[in-house]
Amino acid sequence: MKTRSETFLYENQIPWEPAGESVVRQVMGYDGQVMLVKVKFEKGAVGTAHTHYHTQTTYVASGKFEFTVDGERKTVSTGDGIYIEPDVLHECVCLEAGILIDCFSPMRADFLKH
Repeated sequence: MKTRSETFLYENQIPWEPAGESVVRQVMGYDGQVMLVKVKFEKGAVGTAHTHYHTQTTYVASGKFEFTVDGERKTVSTGDGIYIEPDVLHECVCLEAGILIDCFSPMRADFLKH
């Protein structure tokens, strides 16, 4: 398995991959320690409740989302951020179509095509 991405990644050269109903993602750079992922949601789309051992930080590039992290529910919108500890249950609902920028450490090997 490749352990790092190319140095320069261009949006128009990276296919959007399905990431749930009305949700698609692009992996925008990674190595074994970190991964940056752009995730596009249509209004009403749900990031289903899940956990993973990765630390996650999320930046709301556009749109409006209701996040539930470890039982705490908050609404976030363009310019806001979320920090998610490893192994904590989290989910989101897209209230206004938008894009989230997720950063994971270590990288999400499950997001790479084998």
